[in-house]
Amino acid sequence: MTSARPAPTGLTSGARRVLQQNWTGSCTVPSPGLYPHQWSWDSAFIAIGSRHISPRRAQRELETLLAAQWGDGRIPHIVFNPAVPPAAYFPGPDFWRSATAGAVAGAPRHTETSGIVQPPVHALACLLVHRADPRSSARHGFLARAYPRLAAWHRYLGRARDLGGGGLVSVVHPWEPGMDNSPCWDAPLARVAPAPPGTFRRADLDHGAASDRPTDLDYGRYVRLAADYRDGGYADHTAGSAFLVEDPGVNALLIASEHALAEIAALLGADAAPHRTRAADLTAALVDRLWDPAAGLFLCRDLHGGGPGRDLHGGGPVRDLHGGGPARDLHGGGPVREFGAAGLLPLLVPGLPGDIAAALVRTACGDHFGLGRTARLVPSYDLLGPAFDPARYWRGPAWFNVNWLLERGLRLHGEPERADALRTAVLETAVTSGFAEYVDPYTGEARGTRDFSWTAALALDLAVAAGQEP
Repeated sequence: MTSARPAPTGLTSGARRVLQQNWTGSCTVPSPGLYPHQWSWDSAFIAIGSRHISPRRAQRELETLLAAQWGDGRIPHIVFNPAVPPAAYFPGPDFWRSATAGAVAGAPRHTETSGIVQPPVHALACLLVHRADPRSSARHGFLARAYPRLAAWHRYLGRARDLGGGGLVSVVHPWEPGMDNSPCWDAPLARVAPAPPGTFRRADLDHGAASDRPTDLDYGRYVRLAADYRDGGYADHTAGSAFLVEDPGVNALLIASEHALAEIAALLGADAAPHRTRAADLTAALVDRLWDPAAGLFLCRDLHGGGPGRDLHGGGPVRDLHGGGPARDLHGGGPVREFGAAGLLPLLVPGLPGDIAAALVRTACGDHFGLGRTARLVPSYDLLGPAFDPARYWRGPAWFNVNWLLERGLRLHGEPERADALRTAVLETAVTSGFAEYVDPYTGEARGTRDFSWTAALALDLAVAAGQEP
């Protein structure tokens, strides 16, 4: 096994440069051209890295995001900067119309946001930011002010988004799990009628190659789903959305953040027990509903469809181990037989059964994801999958946030040598790719935009963990 090496020369100075140039004064944009506003899980990852430069700035990053929280508890996936021209990003505030369409759900009146959400990594980020400088955190009341908002966010997910009735959070749009055009969404999206091409203009193609981005057909479906959700007042009490999926990555991050919230509660003298209980209940539901022993992976569950698919060996349908036919949800859905990196993210979960954690490590290091063997970094999708594309967004390229999460999971479950080797690969690839948005998993060739904020932030975090000064 490869041992850890010092962070490459120029990493910390380069990471600091990227984070400084993308800082607006109140938050950090992912990329000034392609993503010129504040994104939810981006800011969480960015704060985790920027805490090493300025703990107070990291606190403010998260405070700015939490200030845009809706009355129902949701944290929107975009907080729009009114100074950015409307044509710079689509769909922008004029599309989401949050202040009016989201009024019943308690959208802010004076801050424009989107209406969907992203993975709940925020409590973990707040805890790590607090640990960077507990005195500064206490002096500014950072955790005391964040805790009720984080608790409300988790309540929203638990109450409004258990749309499958099995205890897990559901997503209502492919943008919500963060892995926008993953092949895991192909089957659920196939039943969505796309918005007509002439009704919207894609600003993303002004800043990225079409071959790296989602297709026009997929984008039309994204727009249709978002418009329908908006026109329904952003209501979650009905399962009427054409896209309803339980994603293992979203739920794994919620569990990790629920554990973090328990620690935050204890630090504040509040009762941590409900958060620990919630984390345990979510872990049990995650294993019960999404773990597939034959695949050695957690699978997404399509609450509307799903059905038979390929097994690990390319044979016939994967059978339900408890019955005679393909696995099905009580509501008529079933597992999505595609192997996405989200299925590895439960490795983050404290208390995950040891046999399952070991199986996830074997899957990550096997032919499908190639960790430590054929792939430089863990890809976003199965290397052997029929839809694998090393260049197109979430359909195969490796992403730095996914690999940061997996590095953390490997350490948690007793794999320090593999974690060290992955950390080294992340740091070297971050520098050689120019802090790219994502990379070819085999070669590390840069894809997407460059000087990407969470790449810089998470590389900096790993460099500090490796003993390099920030």
